[in-house]
Amino acid sequence: EGLPDLKVEQAFELTDATAERSCAGSTIKLSEATVTEYIRSNVALLKNMVARGYTDARTMLRRVAQMEAWLANPILMSADADAEYAEIIEIDLNTIVEPIVAAPNDPDNIKLLSEVAGAKIDEVFVGSCMTNIGHYRATAKVLDGEPAVTTQLWICPPTRMDESQLKAEGMYAIFDAAGARTEMPGCSLCMGNQARTADNATVFSTSTRNFNNRMGKGAQVYLGSAELAAVCSLLGRIPTVPEYLDLMSKKINPFAGDLYRYLNFDQISGFEDEGRTISVDDVRKLAEV
Repeated sequence: EGLPDLKVEQAFELTDATAERSCAGSTIKLSEATVTEYIRSNVALLKNMVARGYTDARTMLRRVAQMEAWLANPILMSADADAEYAEIIEIDLNTIVEPIVAAPNDPDNIKLLSEVAGAKIDEVFVGSCMTNIGHYRATAKVLDGEPAVTTQLWICPPTRMDESQLKAEGMYAIFDAAGARTEMPGCSLCMGNQARTADNATVFSTSTRNFNNRMGKGAQVYLGSAELAAVCSLLGRIPTVPEYLDLMSKKINPFAGDLYRYLNFDQISGFEDEGRTISVDDVRKLAEV
């Protein structure tokens, strides 16, 4: 509780992180507006997929019908007013004034940026299910207009839809100019299953875990944000807090509203029109089958 206006994608990242910390279960109490926005986007996506011949159409349209029924009468689960908890932990986010990273080679080896600043970085990975499209726009913004990266920089969006949109927006041209290596969407270095880092490399990664040998033989892996990763790729080291905050104030904060947009398919020009060949009656009929 306490973060009702997180986007669903952001809530996913946070609950995903708790799972990586071996949490048995995690929920975030979101607002009706947040959930409605996400469901409308998914209705547009599913209709578009059916119109383009994806299968199984009946299964997808049943989901569409259920989503549209919820949109007509949105109800979210909520804790009882008199619910009792084993423990309540309150975190004042205003007390977090610098980035926090996981240091090699344990995701629970948490350090403040000021504690690890200056550490040499050989390779940087921006990818995995812990990222969303906004992180790649932010990475490109950090790289744009700067000299080429001084590390091996890997860029790997989690989905082909992200890749396609980023290419359309010109982000891949910035990655190419910076000297980054773009990978096929998927897990890639996060799991070490599409590529591996150099042996014994020191890596700064946006991925979920940094256990020994996960990303490469003998790799020493720091985990942190995409924005911080992008700075590391330019400097070849972890920046100081002033360096990081200065870059954020100049390149990220003034453009945050535009950078951190999600793929709301119902708001993409022309996208929903492709799905309008699926009528309301079609949805109802197929959902009943």
